[in-house]
Amino acid sequence: MNQSAVHQNTKSFYADMIKKIPIADLQLGMYIHELHGSWLSHPFWKTSFLLEDSADLAKIRHSGITHISIDLSRSQSPVTKPVSRDESVADNNQGAKVSSVLQETKSALSSFHNELKRARALCNRSRAAVTKMFGEARMGNTVSMAEARQVVDEITDSVSRHPHALITLARLKTSDDYTYMHSVAVCAMMVALAREQGMSEEQVRDAGYAGLLHDVGKMAVPDEILNKPGRLSDAEFEIIKSHPERGRDILLRTGDIPTMAIDVCLHHHEKYDGSGYPNGLVSQDISIYARMGAICDVYDAITSNRPYKKGWGPAESLQKMAQWKGHFDPVLFQSFVKVVGIYPIGSLVRLKSQRLAVVIEQSEKSLLKPKVRVFFSIRSSVPLPQTTLDLSSSGVEDSIEAREHFENWSFPYMEELWQNAL
Repeated sequence: MNQSAVHQNTKSFYADMIKKIPIADLQLGMYIHELHGSWLSHPFWKTSFLLEDSADLAKIRHSGITHISIDLSRSQSPVTKPVSRDESVADNNQGAKVSSVLQETKSALSSFHNELKRARALCNRSRAAVTKMFGEARMGNTVSMAEARQVVDEITDSVSRHPHALITLARLKTSDDYTYMHSVAVCAMMVALAREQGMSEEQVRDAGYAGLLHDVGKMAVPDEILNKPGRLSDAEFEIIKSHPERGRDILLRTGDIPTMAIDVCLHHHEKYDGSGYPNGLVSQDISIYARMGAICDVYDAITSNRPYKKGWGPAESLQKMAQWKGHFDPVLFQSFVKVVGIYPIGSLVRLKSQRLAVVIEQSEKSLLKPKVRVFFSIRSSVPLPQTTLDLSSSGVEDSIEAREHFENWSFPYMEELWQNAL
């Protein structure tokens, strides 16, 4: 396939989704792509956002701006505009189709989106709490178990309502807040994996504490080593490898920490075949919590963008982890795949219909049949209007044929294809 042609066709499709309209036609629910005019002409610090507040609508209409561009594909209300003599009816029909797709997507994802709304606020609170706790550890003070308890309780409740919402949102981290949001993500995955293992509520919460605090020892590692964009020297890597023991010491000073949280902090880099550190433990000599922690820690790390490396796609990451023989407990790894899905949210997949799609939600009916957002025809090499397809629904004949790697395609805004569905 000509990747340049793919890129050009995709650019053309996104350009078709951008419509310039008079300010009088602006409505709530439209996604503002661009405010035409100097930034001094309007009161907003950003020029691209979903218009949800009537006060913001009034501000724009009274700003002196005469025209505005909207993004049909990201708007949440039916977007219509007068058809001039020079405009085709086909253009109007396209807008109507996009509006129909948006309404269909919104309805299909309502349950997932309900928890996403809660999870967004929870992510912000958790990030702030972890930043504060780890900051205290960096200064040599004890970690607040009261704050840790509140974070774990809220994360556990969110995972109970919908296990994928918080795990998905926690992936949307920047390199600046990686350490803190990595702890939130691992906490959520540990809770979900503990539930999958049928553990008691007390054990589930212990798993949550372990996930939240497993990397606290990194607060004793200099930032210039922790965030170094290039390859670490042998001496620097030895310092990095000291963080499990440093974390154990921090938690021992704190007191009132579940024993298993300390164990996971010390042993989450042990490997099933004995090649890990710091003690080279083998197989069942590693606690089940630490074996769980090893899986959750690695998965979130390799799917996240770092200063020195772009993250792999989620499905690709599971595939690679499955090939690392001797690294993980094979039984626990299979349970973990059930938790995140064979095709985790954000995975790029090729359907049997020879269309490309991005996974946007797991199905309760089948691990092999998630909900996807279809957006590109491989046969025609052209973008398609984005539609949501539940592969587990009766009557749907299409299915996933294979995983695709993001780097093999030159689509713009690849990550936004699934992030905008959240």
